[in-house]
Amino acid sequence: MGIYVETRIHGSLEELWEKTQNPECHERWDARFTSITYLPRAEESEPQRFEYATRLGFGLFIKGAGETVGSRDETTGRRTSSLRFWSDDAKSLIREGAGYWQYTPLEDGVRFVTGYDYQTRFGWLGRTFDHFVFRPLMGWATAWSFDRLRLWIEQGIDPAVSMQRALTHGLARLTVAFVWLYQGLIPKLIARHADELAMLADAGVAASAAPAFLIIAGMAEVVLGATVLICFHRRWPLVLTVLLMLLATIGVAISSPQYLSAAFNPVSLNLLLAVVALLGLSVMHDLPSARRCLRKKPETD
Repeated sequence: MGIYVETRIHGSLEELWEKTQNPECHERWDARFTSITYLPRAEESEPQRFEYATRLGFGLFIKGAGETVGSRDETTGRRTSSLRFWSDDAKSLIREGAGYWQYTPLEDGVRFVTGYDYQTRFGWLGRTFDHFVFRPLMGWATAWSFDRLRLWIEQGIDPAVSMQRALTHGLARLTVAFVWLYQGLIPKLIARHADELAMLADAGVAASAAPAFLIIAGMAEVVLGATVLICFHRRWPLVLTVLLMLLATIGVAISSPQYLSAAFNPVSLNLLLAVVALLGLSVMHDLPSARRCLRKKPETD
C-alpha cells in the first residue's frame, strides 16, 4: 500500500510551489531529507535530476538520486510534479520508487497532496521491517513535514523553530512521564520504600491502611505517567503535573518537614518536575502535527 498525505494550506500556490520545488527551501521543512541538490540540465524541457542525503547519525548518511517533471493544467490551474527516485546505497532500505506532488488551487488556498510507493532491499526481512516500522514512520514523517510547511506559509514560523519546539515539547513529555512512572513503580509498588510509608504515617494514615494507600498512589502515578504520553497533544496532563507538584510540596512541608532537608528531597524533585512540565506547556502553541493531515486517499477524488 502506497503512502498518501493531503493537507490544505491557506496561502498562494506560487509560494507553495517555490517552497517545495526549490531544493534549499525543501530541505528546510522535509524531515525525510538532510540535503537535496539539483543537478545541471542542458534544457528546461528535460527532467530535473537531483541527489539527496539523509543523516542517520554517527556520521552515517543514506544517499540517493531521482528526477522530477512538473506539469500544469491551464484549465484548472492544477499543477503536478511527478518524480522517480532510487538509491544505490547498500544501507538504504529503499531500492527505487515513484510518486507525485499535486497542487490544486482553492478559493482560500491550496490542496496539497502527495502519493508515493517504493520497492525495498533485503528480501523478506526488508519487506517485514518496512511493513511494520519503516513505512508507518515514513508516512508519519511526511504528514508531520507537511504540517511544518503549512505553519511556515500560513504563520511565518520558520521550520527550524518548529523543530526546536517539537523537540523541547517531546523531551519535556518524556521526562515528565518517566518521573511519574518511576515514582509510581519503584518506591511505591515494587520497593515499598520505608520513607513512603513514613510520610503516610505523618499524614495521619493508619499503619494497617498504609500499604493499600501506597499501592493506590503508585497505580495513580503510573496511570498519570502513561496519560502524559497517550494524550501527547493535550495540555491538561502537564497542567495537572504542575498543580500536583505544588500541592505535594505543601503537603510534605506541613506533615513531614524533616524531609525538606534530605539529600534527595521533595522540594528539588517537585520543583524540577513542575518546571519541566511548564517548559513543555510553553512550546505547545503551533506545534506541527501529522494528525492535521489526511492519510487515506478519498474514494472520490
